[in-house]
Amino acid sequence: MPFPFSNASPLYQLFAILGVLVGIALWWRAARTDHQLLYLYGFGLIGGLLGAKIAYLVAEGWLYFDHPQRWTLWLTGKSVMGALPGGWIGVEIAKKSLRYPRITGDRFAITLPLPLMLGRIGCLQAGCCLGIVTPQGRWPAVEVEMAFLALMLLFLLLLRAKHRWPTQHFHVFLIAYGIFRFSHEFLRATPKPFLGLSGYQLIALATAVAAALAFRHRHRQISTSPALY
Repeated sequence: MPFPFSNASPLYQLFAILGVLVGIALWWRAARTDHQLLYLYGFGLIGGLLGAKIAYLVAEGWLYFDHPQRWTLWLTGKSVMGALPGGWIGVEIAKKSLRYPRITGDRFAITLPLPLMLGRIGCLQAGCCLGIVTPQGRWPAVEVEMAFLALMLLFLLLLRAKHRWPTQHFHVFLIAYGIFRFSHEFLRATPKPFLGLSGYQLIALATAVAAALAFRHRHRQISTSPALY
């Protein structure tokens, strides 16, 4: 098995931290009129970090059990595909604990693309998250994902400006990103031990399905009780 890239590069870590700081700054601004939002963001951040680690271990970390540098790989490996559902779960747990009544998905959605793009800049600098080799050269996996995230940011801003699908923007982002990652993963140089699929594809598919179900549930709630929203 070829040696997998460890994303322990200082530049990668710098851009990853910068992405988190940008997310905090954006959320801090939104929380100026509601301090409980800071707790929700904290739980979301913790859930995202745990989800990122668990996703990596489930998707490919276990493949390196016999690798001499397995501990380095296990400690540094993480995946945004696990961070998104992990953060979602973290926020929902926080809401239940605080009995927080308001819907925050639209705010979370608008603060996601930019930090994720900064993280992918770190991938470019570190040379990780590569695409497969094609007859035309290596597929620009990181650049394609950054372009997708930029388009999603513009789309979310358009939804806000047009007041379309209120309370559903986070679900829309998860559905779109899950479908994108499931499809794009075929062009990424990641292990695919699950009948030709990678663990990240399975997580992406599960995330998209869960978000679609949540979208439908929210739509029914709004249809029956519009005054709640």
